[in-house]
This record gives sequence, structure tokens and C-alpha cells, in this order.
Amino acid sequence: MRAPWRKTDMRKIPMIFPGQASQTVGMAADLMASQGPAGAFLSAIDDTLGYGLAAIMREGPAEVLTETRNAQPAILAHSVAVTLALGERGIIPSLVAGHSLGEFSAAVACGALCPEDALRTVRRRGELMFAAGDEVPGTMAAVMGLPGDQVAEVCAGVDGVVVLANHNSEAQVAISGEVPAVAAAGAALKEAGARRVIPLNVSGAFHSPLLAGAAREFGEFLAGLAVKDPAVPLVANVTARPATTATDLRDGFARQLTSPVLWHDTMEQIAGADAPRVVLEVGPGRVLSNLARRAYGNVTFLPVGTVDDLEGIEAALKELDS
Repeated sequence: MRAPWRKTDMRKIPMIFPGQASQTVGMAADLMASQGPAGAFLSAIDDTLGYGLAAIMREGPAEVLTETRNAQPAILAHSVAVTLALGERGIIPSLVAGHSLGEFSAAVACGALCPEDALRTVRRRGELMFAAGDEVPGTMAAVMGLPGDQVAEVCAGVDGVVVLANHNSEAQVAISGEVPAVAAAGAALKEAGARRVIPLNVSGAFHSPLLAGAAREFGEFLAGLAVKDPAVPLVANVTARPATTATDLRDGFARQLTSPVLWHDTMEQIAGADAPRVVLEVGPGRVLSNLARRAYGNVTFLPVGTVDDLEGIEAALKELDS
């Protein structure tokens, strides 16, 4: 039996960070009321951003929280707060990755971005994506039951702009593009054998060429952002390879908006051949853990997003060590 884990030990564990659609009204309310670095960080987010995000997180309304310009900083704030609370307990990352927006939370966890800069960055990212949805209307749809390569091939045969946007798992991908093209692709994918095609409630065609204008403006914003070399590797969305320099990270941040999220390949890096015993999903919800458990049955995925989760983490890790 391994030596029991103690709070005073530094425990290094792979960490993954959720993206948009993980937000819920009431998120992080218990962390806001807590003592320590998580509560202190969350108490300052309104001053950092210059508007009342904390109240939107606690009280909604849901339609305002769901706006991408609010959802993105809300999810990052929640994830960063949990990261700080884990660090207080001696738990730090050995490797990180984040789904789309979550990549910026991962960048904080690995020391490449300071929390305040990351908050302002994803707020700007969300503003640009929100505006793009108004200027160039688009949409997305989830596709179940077809491999990503086949989905991309079907999309390529449809008139208009529609592309593979998220490759979440072998059984689940998302497409993105112009509204008529996404509808046409959905019909073609069902004919090709897709089990389900589900329209997504999003404000634009994220991770598609329709966001080229937003990506240019975001690239200009990133030019002034202080990015450090990560203390541990960050597996990038656009390459599904570990990024180990500030230059690699900045390049990935800039390319994200118009590139597909290669999450399936990213998880192969996190939990594939050299699988760890445990991976933490850090932040609101458990979407990434639920996806991963189906594919990596030999790895324990622990969502950590609440004070109760944090209070139970010692016992959970001790049990895995026994």
C-alpha cells in the first residue's frame, strides 16, 4: 500500500477545464462565500472586469449568464477559484488542457497567464464572439453516431459554410457555420447514418471561418497580453499536442476561434496510452468527465467544482492511493 496522502504534500495531477455551456445560475456561490484564496479572488472579479459579473453568476437571469460575453468570464472565474483552492490543499497540475474557453483556465493553472489578465482576455473574446454572431449569423449542431472524418466529408459536400467544429469523442462531434448550411448538413448527416443531430443554443458559428473577423481583432488584443512559458505542458486545442512555450500558447489562443477543437485527440494525450490513475475536472459541471469515462474506463475522473467537492478531495485521493 502506498503511503497515505497528506495535506502538506504537493500532489501533482492532470487537470482538465470545461468550456461554454457549463454555466448555471448560482455557480460558484459557495466559493464566493468561502475563506481563503478562492473567495478572495472571486470577491475581486467585478473590479477586475468593471461590471457586476458576480451577481449574474449568483442570481442570473439565465439568459444573461448564457450570453457568451458573460458565460466565458463566469466559467473561467469559477475554474480559477477552484484551482486556487486546490493549490491551497497542496494539489497542483502535472499536465493541463481545457475545452475551447477552458484553455484559458488551463493557462492560469499552469502559470502562463495571471488570473486577472485571463479574466479580461476571455471577456474580450466573448464580446468579439457575441458581436460576430450579430454581424454574421451562424449556428452549431451536435452530431451523434458518426466519426469525425465522415462528418467533415459530408460537410464538405454541402453548399455554403459548414465545418467540423468540435471533435469531442469518437461518438460525438459538433458542426458550425451558416444557418442554412448547418441545416442542410444536418439532413445529409442523418441520411449518412448519424444517430442524432441536435441544434445547439449558441449565439454564433464558433470555431468556423465565420469568426475570421473576430479572430483578427482577438489576435490584435493578444499581442499586448503577457504570456509566460507554462510551468507544466498545456495540450492545445488546435494541435492536440503539448505546448511548452509562451509562443506556442499565444499561437493556439489566436487560432482557436476559427479552428476545430480537437478534444478527442487532446484526451488521448491526457488519459491515453500512459494513463494516469486520476484526472481532475476543475470548474463548473462534469461534462468533460462524463465524456471521458466512456472512453477511459481505467482512469478515475473527479469533477471538482464546489466547496463540498473540495472538502471531499482528500478522502477521494486517499482511497485511490490505498
